Amino acid sequence: MIRRLSLRLRVFLFFAALAVGNVAALGVGLYLGYHRLGDPNVLNAFVIGGLIAGFVILGLVTWVWFLFDENVAKPIERLAGGMRARSHAEVASEIDEAPARYLGDLAPAAVAVTRNLAETRNALAEAVARETTRLAQEKERLEALLSDVPVGVLLCSPDHQLVFYNGHAVDLLGGIDAGYAPGLDRRVFDYLHAAPIRHAYARLLETDDPDAASDLLCATKGEAKVLAARMRLLAEGAEHHLHERPGYVLTLRDVTGDLASHAEQAALIDELFDRVRRPAANLQTVLGVVSETGGTVPEALDRAMMAEVRSLARSVTELAARHDAARANWWPLSMVRASDLAEATRARAETEGVALRVSVEPLILRCDGFEIVALTSALIGHLAPGRDDFGLAITADGPGALVALDWRGAPPPVSELDRWIAGPLEVGLADVTGRRVLSTHATEIWPETLPDGRARLCLPLREARGAAKRPPPVPRAVVYDFDLLSKVRNPEVVSAKLSDLVYVVFDTETTGLLPSEGDEIVQIAALRIVNRLRAAKEVFDTLVNPGRKIPPASTEVHGISDAMVVDAPDIAEIGRRFHQFAEGAVLVAHNAPFDMEFLRRKEGVIGKTFDHPILDTVLLSAVVFGQSETHSLDALTHRLGITIPEEARHTAIGDTVATADAFLKLLPALRARGIETFGDVIAEVKKHGRLLKDLNG
Repeated sequence: MIRRLSLRLRVFLFFAALAVGNVAALGVGLYLGYHRLGDPNVLNAFVIGGLIAGFVILGLVTWVWFLFDENVAKPIERLAGGMRARSHAEVASEIDEAPARYLGDLAPAAVAVTRNLAETRNALAEAVARETTRLAQEKERLEALLSDVPVGVLLCSPDHQLVFYNGHAVDLLGGIDAGYAPGLDRRVFDYLHAAPIRHAYARLLETDDPDAASDLLCATKGEAKVLAARMRLLAEGAEHHLHERPGYVLTLRDVTGDLASHAEQAALIDELFDRVRRPAANLQTVLGVVSETGGTVPEALDRAMMAEVRSLARSVTELAARHDAARANWWPLSMVRASDLAEATRARAETEGVALRVSVEPLILRCDGFEIVALTSALIGHLAPGRDDFGLAITADGPGALVALDWRGAPPPVSELDRWIAGPLEVGLADVTGRRVLSTHATEIWPETLPDGRARLCLPLREARGAAKRPPPVPRAVVYDFDLLSKVRNPEVVSAKLSDLVYVVFDTETTGLLPSEGDEIVQIAALRIVNRLRAAKEVFDTLVNPGRKIPPASTEVHGISDAMVVDAPDIAEIGRRFHQFAEGAVLVAHNAPFDMEFLRRKEGVIGKTFDHPILDTVLLSAVVFGQSETHSLDALTHRLGITIPEEARHTAIGDTVATADAFLKLLPALRARGIETFGDVIAEVKKHGRLLKDLNG
């Protein structure tokens, strides 16, 4: 029992016992002396003397205890916390010897031990760094390769938790800013419907073929995309023996557009047959009647036949036009910048000895750029003899664009132009003709005569849009932690090891410090910690419209003004998104009761309950360094050797990153004290209740 008490409390109890013992001994001695003397007249003298001596004893013991607490117990506690921080949290700064100046050689010895440990660790780190440079380079190459794979890739553990995902998978599952963006150590069923995946996994487990793969269709939960997926089990390894089941890889491809195009194509064909069948049957009947009457056609029958012919012609013309319009959607065309297409055409023309002027509007065209360049280059080759001063213009034309090739000279006859586009374009495939290119793009080409002896060929493209400023690149780095494959999961948070839990570290900025008086959140930032590592790409950072004015004094602290939040979502929407981001995780904050009170007051409008387990780095700091230390975020990060950039301090994301780094350094220090599970932490922090209220019930 006594070993569970802190050093300072044990010292206090020792001096308290010493004081009680001295006072008791004094009282017993005076009592025996009084009875031995046997004179009732001296009782008052004995009592007064005993009281004076008792108070002197208590004063002396209290004074000695205070000196001992200030110069021995507190310095020892600080030395212990500092040594744990430097041995387990990898703090690089040296221990301050000044508070332990009365402890003899203990403080210099502690400094020497930690300095020697730091030197040994640095030497080991240098050796490891030299040996791992090649592996790090190969890892970077592998990450770059996997981030640009044109399919989504998910690696899942046997219990369907995400271990790896690439950037394309983020796009398929909902986008980096969506509520359905993936996260490490979260169930794949949060993003994809479970039944097809469970069925495919069970089917693969039943096979004995290690190279077997299962193709399946699944749908996302966010935007209801239909994905074509292929599942393959991982090769047997340590994680297989641990779980008795292997993990699996899912490759994903969006086929929503393909299915819609196929459905549209099938519907058009069905309508074609339906609309042509009746007029054709009527015409067949009319022709049968004509043949039976010897070729004479009654006027009424003639009118009926002409009406059916006109109806059939209209149907065929309309359906052909719709087929041409839809064909461009069925064919896999990409988005190409008009400037890139024009420059490629100019380069091809220069190889043929033709100088080409280029005039291009800032457009992005939906087309097969290679085929369009091949077609325009081939036409320039046919036109070059006898003509000069060629120019290429690409301009907006309604919802599409017009590609115009002009020159000085006469336009070619339509028959000659048809002959040119009927021939191969010499692009390596004999069947790639100009006519096929036009058919693929559902368009035509025609000549026009211009003033001043010039002419041009007009080639319209059906779809184009303005080329705005390039958006910031979407993060494409792959996100993974392969240790999750062999992680043993404990559903009971209280008995779960701290190293096995998923954490969401968060911070808020507010209009003020009093939520009970109407202050509101103006910014929330959070990041996830999985397997004792920050998931760098899994960050939540957003402004919140508080629905009220932000006081100038608050703006001076966090830099957020009314103009910055006027278009931001309100707390109802942001609260739901944050709850989704933190689902299944332990919440971590510095001075957590402050942030949690703002969130819990809004549970009604958010429609969610924030009943997550919670850890507070203020209390964890008290556990590691003792209550006598200052436990502000600045003081804690300073003790742990963490630097908060001045511009990031008092911003939600800056304080979140600092809190997360401090928390990751506190975890090994807690483990060094024998605090292994979440329940151990809760039991320990309850001893520091005078600092902050524990929020775990």
